[in-house]
Amino acid sequence: MQKTQLATRPLGASGLEITRVGFGAWAIGGGGWEFGWGPQADDESVAAIHRALDLGVNWIDTAAAYGFGRSEEIVGQALAGLSERPYVFTKASLLDDGSRHVRHSLKRGSILREAEASLRRLGVDAIDLYQIHWPIPAEDIEEGWSAMAELKEQGLVRHIGVSNFSASQLRRIQQIAPVETIQPPYSLIDRAAEADVLPLAQRERIGVIVYSPMGSGLLAGGITRERIAAMPEDDWRKTDPQFAEPQLSRHLALVARLRAVADRHGVTPGAVAVAWTLRNPAVSGAITGFRRPAQVEPIVAAAGLELTDRDVAEIEAAN
Repeated sequence: MQKTQLATRPLGASGLEITRVGFGAWAIGGGGWEFGWGPQADDESVAAIHRALDLGVNWIDTAAAYGFGRSEEIVGQALAGLSERPYVFTKASLLDDGSRHVRHSLKRGSILREAEASLRRLGVDAIDLYQIHWPIPAEDIEEGWSAMAELKEQGLVRHIGVSNFSASQLRRIQQIAPVETIQPPYSLIDRAAEADVLPLAQRERIGVIVYSPMGSGLLAGGITRERIAAMPEDDWRKTDPQFAEPQLSRHLALVARLRAVADRHGVTPGAVAVAWTLRNPAVSGAITGFRRPAQVEPIVAAAGLELTDRDVAEIEAAN
């Protein structure tokens, strides 16, 4: 099958050119761990990745923590044998504490060991973008960032960035080595990044890829109270406050507004939610999670969706 061509945008000053949407591999880590998404068939995951690549998506974002290695292994399986592979982005700093819960480490030795394990699981000779997953413990972010810079100098990773860092934490580590990318949560239900992280990134040409642009599925258009109640016990969303009252009613009202805009454009509410994040001039791309091939095309449509001022005003209207 011939691949579709999607428009690309520079990822800050990194030199990478990425499609406006990327494949997010959190959910394909499956269930059975602290932030799992319930049972997941690996063959469906691989098929979803291949569908995204066929539609022109040119980057995958995963992490060692997603299923504690499972997501990276599945990405590696999907990439094996491809004549042309996408960019592969992954993250370090979250480890299994022995009970399938996360523990944090930014120690140099831990970061270096994580990189080696990720390279092996992914089956690549270098990671295109390696990111610190969380700035925890905060007192160790300089040590962790120094280790990332070391990996880049060694050629084991091509670019380095961070996720979930505040603007002040970004400034702290910039003294050690340039921060090439930042990955904050950003969506219609979490706009905190607009305050200082996105303006700082735009000002200093730090590439931005945002995660959870659909609020971990809340804004995709298929979430109902009944569906939440039926979620597997090992789906982290089942007990998350965003998926419960009083927030849930507010989010479902937002989805209704997204749907009205989506109907005008002939797309899905999820595509509108993603396109809304891409309107911010600081944002290069949005991470969109998929678990099945059929989910991919309706959301990839966001890459070419131009929302009007009227659309935005309608979406952002108070409940």
